Amino acid sequence: MMIDRLGGVDPLKNVQNTQKTSRVNGTAKTDSISVSAEAKELSEVYSAMEAANAAPDVRSDRVAEVMQKIKDPSYINKSVVSMVADRLMDVYGL
Repeated sequence: MMIDRLGGVDPLKNVQNTQKTSRVNGTAKTDSISVSAEAKELSEVYSAMEAANAAPDVRSDRVAEVMQKIKDPSYINKSVVSMVADRLMDVYGL
């Protein structure tokens, strides 16, 4: 049994009847952004915090300097002890 073209199926008919797309004349809008003053300020604060967090907590040069001063017996006197005590009281709010 042989069946020939039922319903007139033509494979090229669908290709020939397609509609062409039309081009849009004119220029397309470009994207843009604007950054608020508050966002800029927060960015600067964030950068400063990152730099502070990356810095070492201990200043080895100051530690070495203090160690040298402490080794000298004439350095520790009443005025130095009084100054250190006053600064510690200030730090703790006493």
